[in-house]
Amino acid sequence: MGSFRKGSEMKKKLEFGDKGRNLLVVMIIICIGLMFLTMTTDRVPATIRSAAGTVVTPFQKGVNEIGKWFSAQISGFQDVQKLSEENQALREEIDELTLKNNELVQNQSELTRLQELYNVDKKYSEYPKVAAEVISKDPGNWYSSFVVNRGTKDGIAVNMNVLGRGGLIGIVTDVGEGWAQVRSIIDDESNVSGMAVNTSEPCVVTGSLLQMDSGKIFFSGLRDSDNEVTEGTSIVTSNISDKYLTGLLIGYVSEISLDANNLTKSGTIIPAADFRNLREVLIITELKSTKEEKD
Repeated sequence: MGSFRKGSEMKKKLEFGDKGRNLLVVMIIICIGLMFLTMTTDRVPATIRSAAGTVVTPFQKGVNEIGKWFSAQISGFQDVQKLSEENQALREEIDELTLKNNELVQNQSELTRLQELYNVDKKYSEYPKVAAEVISKDPGNWYSSFVVNRGTKDGIAVNMNVLGRGGLIGIVTDVGEGWAQVRSIIDDESNVSGMAVNTSEPCVVTGSLLQMDSGKIFFSGLRDSDNEVTEGTSIVTSNISDKYLTGLLIGYVSEISLDANNLTKSGTIIPAADFRNLREVLIITELKSTKEEKD
């Protein structure tokens, strides 16, 4: 019995729904007809036109409101699409500006390096030189041994001195037609005859990769009875060196102490050149032995 009532109520609702839809369709048709009449003819009696206006006006307002809503939605969609396109254009512009900025930073860095190298070139203008690029190095953080892209065809020979930004880098130890190997003054096997620039007293500068982790290398055997050599004193290559040309800047004294013999002093030097980042170097194409013969 309950099922029958529910079914009957459902049927009534469906019938009512159908009637409502039919009534809505009829009203729409009537409204459209009345709108058409009022707009296309002046012969319609005033009473009918007034009635039509009463019926049509609210409906027309509803249609206008719906039209405005759709227009707003379309406009909003267009605004979102426009903003998305503008955002994409801005992203592309930012990417392009970032790329250009990176290029400018790289160019500025390269310009700075080359300017510093040029200053070294001018400082030792009495020596002929060839510029070279570092193309490989030994494993590790430091450029203790590396290869450059110049060789015998460029006039490079073993024992030629190598300069970098700041000062002395090392010496050519091996050479081929288009390459040369350089051993730096910071290498464990390196020994350079140096001297204090203010006293000309000789000392021995030895490389130490372990010590370079603190940014220093060693010197020893320096005679300084008058205590003229102090922190910051420049150490350059000595005139008594058999391989290194005279007066090339090695670095600056950072620590100094009297040896147990009470005659000589030892300590550490901060190298003038940067041995962590080497890109370009200058090779002096004149050997110490050749220069001495000329002099």
